Amino acid sequence: MTQDRPVLGILLMVGFCIVAPLGDAVAKILGDRVPLGQLLLIRFAVQAVVLIPLVILTRRAWKMRGRVLALASLRTVLHIIGIGAMFTALQYLPLADAIAIAFVMPFIMLILGRYILDEEVGHRRLIACIVGFIGTLLVIQPSFAEVGWPALWPVVVAVNFSFFILTTRQIAKDTDPIGLQAVSGVMACILLAPALLVGDVFGFAPLTLITPGQIDWSLLIAIGLLGTTAHLLMTWSLRYAPSATLAPMQYIEIPVATLFGWLIFRDLPNQIATIGILITVAAGLYIIMREQIAARALARSAAAAPQ
Repeated sequence: MTQDRPVLGILLMVGFCIVAPLGDAVAKILGDRVPLGQLLLIRFAVQAVVLIPLVILTRRAWKMRGRVLALASLRTVLHIIGIGAMFTALQYLPLADAIAIAFVMPFIMLILGRYILDEEVGHRRLIACIVGFIGTLLVIQPSFAEVGWPALWPVVVAVNFSFFILTTRQIAKDTDPIGLQAVSGVMACILLAPALLVGDVFGFAPLTLITPGQIDWSLLIAIGLLGTTAHLLMTWSLRYAPSATLAPMQYIEIPVATLFGWLIFRDLPNQIATIGILITVAAGLYIIMREQIAARALARSAAAAPQ
């Protein structure tokens, strides 16, 4: 069993918070130059090419069957939809706005936990959810006024990835995380390749095929490498530190995305969106704090119970 090393875990999570928005920034650059389907195919193909040798060399478990295989397939479909929705959102919204709106996910997870998994959710956390949604609406409002319905794409990302996480939880104990990602990369390629061939034949723009230039090829490979690296950093961070320790660190992704958005695209959230981001972050951190308090109380009750 891996010994907890909280500082290393936090550093790895900070690495994720830097690498993930950088990958999104590259996707935003390529969004109007490479069709969405081709961008997704190359992103998952790079993931498979990088991780399959790692799985083989480290002799990790990767074979799946029955229920686990079915859920892994569903998880792959959700992964494709989630990344596709985020890449689409980035074509309409500033980088920081898109990522900040997607951080409505913790609130959605709490609601899903309450009504799907029948988990206990106190009134304080429900109030924090409402406040967080209000903050998210403040972030959406300026973008919605400017671009209309496409401003809601990050909400699609949040809802989709909430189900993605719930699905992952169902098979987490039965799969190796790196082996799962390697298999997921292969599955995604098997699903996307025929879709692109059909889309290209019928001229469906998001699924057409082009011949990227040398610079675009470099950026496409970079998206795959950055996405794979970000996932590995998050996976490894969870090996060395509890999720309760790491959860608040994920909000570092918002100021990092703001910095990249300004450096690369000269985009900054306006005043209303900035207020909304601050409210969303505060509500999210409050929920995390309440989860930690509840977890400690449960641990104390278990320890005090007669054996």
